[in-house]
Amino acid sequence: MARKKCRLDRQGIKKIDWKDVEFLSQFITPRGKIMSRRQTGLCAYHQRQLARAIKRARIMALLPFVRDYYL
Repeated sequence: MARKKCRLDRQGIKKIDWKDVEFLSQFITPRGKIMSRRQTGLCAYHQRQLARAIKRARIMALLPFVRDYYL
């Protein structure tokens, strides 16, 4: 059985930019959590880059830490 290739490897993306908010928001749940590798379909290398980029975007106030207020 052939292994599934990483989504970003197929698109030829080498580096994830933390300033690309639209791209990063695809990998965040409605509550604001970072999605797991199983859900995103990324390899470990790109998943680490993605998490780092999301955290940087949050610190620079481009992405919220929590999307919606909930009780």
